[in-house]
Amino acid sequence: MHPANELRGQSSDRLYGKKIVLGITGSIAAVENVKLVHELIRHGAVVYPVMTSAVCKIIDPEALKFASGHTPITELTGDAEHVKLCGQVKDKADLLLIAPCSANTISKIAHGIDDTTVTTFATTAIGSKIPIIIVPAMHGSMYEHPIIQENIKKLKDNKKLNITFIEPVKAENKCKMPVIDDIVARIIRKLWLCDLDGKRVLVIGGATAEPIDDMRIITSLSTGETSIALAKQAFLRGADTVLWLGNANAELPGYIYTERFQSVNDLLRKVSTLKCMGKNAFQIIIVCAAISDYTVRSKYHGKIPSGKKKMNIELHPTPKIIKIIRKKAKNSFLVGYKAESKLEQKKLIAKAKERQKEWKLDMIIANDLAKVTRKKNEIFIIQPGKKYIELNGEKEYLGERIFDEIVNK
Repeated sequence: MHPANELRGQSSDRLYGKKIVLGITGSIAAVENVKLVHELIRHGAVVYPVMTSAVCKIIDPEALKFASGHTPITELTGDAEHVKLCGQVKDKADLLLIAPCSANTISKIAHGIDDTTVTTFATTAIGSKIPIIIVPAMHGSMYEHPIIQENIKKLKDNKKLNITFIEPVKAENKCKMPVIDDIVARIIRKLWLCDLDGKRVLVIGGATAEPIDDMRIITSLSTGETSIALAKQAFLRGADTVLWLGNANAELPGYIYTERFQSVNDLLRKVSTLKCMGKNAFQIIIVCAAISDYTVRSKYHGKIPSGKKKMNIELHPTPKIIKIIRKKAKNSFLVGYKAESKLEQKKLIAKAKERQKEWKLDMIIANDLAKVTRKKNEIFIIQPGKKYIELNGEKEYLGERIFDEIVNK
């Protein structure tokens, strides 16, 4: 067995059975492609590299053969490699990924020129209606060339071509390929379930921070990991995903559109902007944030001097934000969380059911804080008229199962 096959499915099976042709053009970013190929295989994909003559001067084809388990196509022969993989054939590729894609290749594809291996594959894929993802990488001045931008716009705007661009990361006067996890996430979004395609999903997570003075706050131990796992899941399933995130020390993926908030008042202001109807309305809203039930009545202006033997802080209750969301977003599928600490399972579920009914939720997730770790949780999915579902595992796995239930509902 080739070493590449030992990696298959180690991360997930989301790309299992998917055939991806990887077009590689003359950019120094091609040195990242061994890692990219390995990551695609870890999610189950089969990868066939196609290299231009220019990129063969940057990275040896043997490196891509080692990474993928397939000999890279560096020239077209009588075997009609472009037709076998991207033609109108029975077992054609599921995706043509061009990463990195040079300015030269972008312009040639935009004008139907196919004088390299990669551009011929692109022409064939377009004719066979195979989706294409392009990841530009080049010097910043090349990317900003008006004609290059016109050609990118031409390819984006023509929906018949089914071409998606992943925007480069601009740094050090260069347009670099995004991190590999971001690229892979967008490929999964394109090829996986797509059962939330066309839906808008809002996830509210992290902790609120109520100011005591200019330095000190009242907050919680929430890491934000659950909300990020849920937002990732919504994105991967095709949703237009927005994450409102409070205090959090979790790693935030670049592909999730995120807006930050601090206090309960900040969050209330954001809730007031929620669209309830029309194309910008959220069909699904998940509130898993650790929202403070109390805030400081009167914030101290400046910093409270140290050395005081005793001081009192007066707290007053905050509004229940999920109830406000329910009144405002009557037609949204609304999911809430109910956390308790060291409560007997039967009482925990009973309490969650009470809150689900009181807050008029379509689903509530109950959990015991004593069983939560940074990456894992034990939860109970509770829906009206159904037996609760008990789950235990990594937060990303739990996020997937929660969305399975939402989609089924």
